[in-house]
Amino acid sequence: MQIEAPVACCAPLAATSVTDDEANATAALFKALADPHRVKILNLLANAGESVCVCEITPRLDLGQPTVSFHLKKLCDSGLLVREQRGTWAYYSIDPEAMNRLRGVVDMEVKA
Repeated sequence: MQIEAPVACCAPLAATSVTDDEANATAALFKALADPHRVKILNLLANAGESVCVCEITPRLDLGQPTVSFHLKKLCDSGLLVREQRGTWAYYSIDPEAMNRLRGVVDMEVKA
């Protein structure tokens, strides 16, 4: 059974209504983003232009490999990252479709 990633099922914050499932999915997405190390990972990947090996991410965060892997798994589980196994190394990249959906979740015009 495959669980739908939160970013795939979030409703725009400006929608006329949000179901409980959509609210939970949106909260899970923001929870995945609510860690400074994960924000740094996304920043690193956004500026890389190609998939990045976990071996290149670990030293940039000054964290141990198990901790970096934990953060990467959270981002993958949220649907924001794509993981590709190449031999013994895992490579990560941002899912562009997920970023477009995320943009849609937060895109709103606030009335004054």
